[in-house]
Amino acid sequence: MSQHQHHDHDGHDHDQHDHDHSPGHSHAHGPGGHSHAPKDFGTAFAIGILLNTGFVIGEAAFGYASNSMALVADAGHNLSDVLGLLVAWSAAVLSKRPPSQRYTYGLRGSSILAALFNAAFLLVAVGAIGWEAILRLFDPQPVAEVTVMVVASVGILINGATAWLFASGRKGDLNIRGAYLHMMADAAVSAGVVIAGFLILLTGWSWLDAVTSLLISAAIFWGTWGLLRDSVAMSLAAVPRGIDPAAVRGFLERCDGVAQVHDLHIWPMSTTEVALTCHLVIPAGPPGDRYLMQIARHLKQDFAIDHATLQVETDPASACALAPDHVV
Repeated sequence: MSQHQHHDHDGHDHDQHDHDHSPGHSHAHGPGGHSHAPKDFGTAFAIGILLNTGFVIGEAAFGYASNSMALVADAGHNLSDVLGLLVAWSAAVLSKRPPSQRYTYGLRGSSILAALFNAAFLLVAVGAIGWEAILRLFDPQPVAEVTVMVVASVGILINGATAWLFASGRKGDLNIRGAYLHMMADAAVSAGVVIAGFLILLTGWSWLDAVTSLLISAAIFWGTWGLLRDSVAMSLAAVPRGIDPAAVRGFLERCDGVAQVHDLHIWPMSTTEVALTCHLVIPAGPPGDRYLMQIARHLKQDFAIDHATLQVETDPASACALAPDHVV
């Protein structure tokens, strides 16, 4: 029968994590697996929400005063992004909540839900913009060009600055990437509005506003599709993009003394943290803490897997008695 071992790699008290490990398992948690945390973007969220809320109010007021439905519609789109930022910020805060007896991983998964919500929110916004653009394509409306260009130019500055606040985290955190895409999408919309207003001012072709809106909608949809795909995959506990499960299995099979690897599962705990569980068949018996710590360290360094739980078994036939092997 295998030996139960729990390893504290970084000197922290692991009792607070409420792990429920059954006897007969050998566990190794990668270095930093519990202490790893995403960069704090609380200030970025606060600044972004304040800037964009102020801009939404101002844009709506100027749109109403100038009888510009384009500005009013864009203000509504910016309002949806303010709500999206609020959701993303809430998820970022919740993901840092400590584990409990019921939520043994804490609320890390809320960041995945927020990314999924943001993707859906963006697609709804794009659909609304596209529908309005199609209607205006068949029934062009007069546009207050100068007012539209000035207000939209302010929108480029505000949305661009907000996107820059999240730029450093867009590759490592799907939730932050969603916020970044929201702001970049708004900056693109504002830029398109400025260009359309200038061309309409030169030519008098009001239908250019609708065509520009459709092109922007297509660009936003293309960028959002990847966010939706990744967030859906994460919510279904798929292996995160960038991690090759076959390579992970190959590494584990090459470890000294390992005769077989089965029940290998790799899944995202949040938009920034990855977990792994698997059974290692080592006929010679549990090799000790240092061996498992080395495996966990390599998983962290080579595959960015933060939290590894390894069960050591001595009988190769034990795998046959379990459910069919899956690589999730």
